[in-house]
Amino acid sequence: MRRKAVKRKFGKGARKCVRCGSMRGIIRKYGLMYCRRCFREVAPELGFRKYR
Repeated sequence: MRRKAVKRKFGKGARKCVRCGSMRGIIRKYGLMYCRRCFREVAPELGFRKYR
């Protein structure tokens, strides 16, 4: 028996990457909402730099 899919309103399951849709490893700081993999690709375009 399958359960009905319910839209989550809070918790980890409510947030997904705006680029790829993944729900794992979301970076929410500054309202980014990117997963860590997408963030590494997009960060230079957003103005983030690696210092070390």
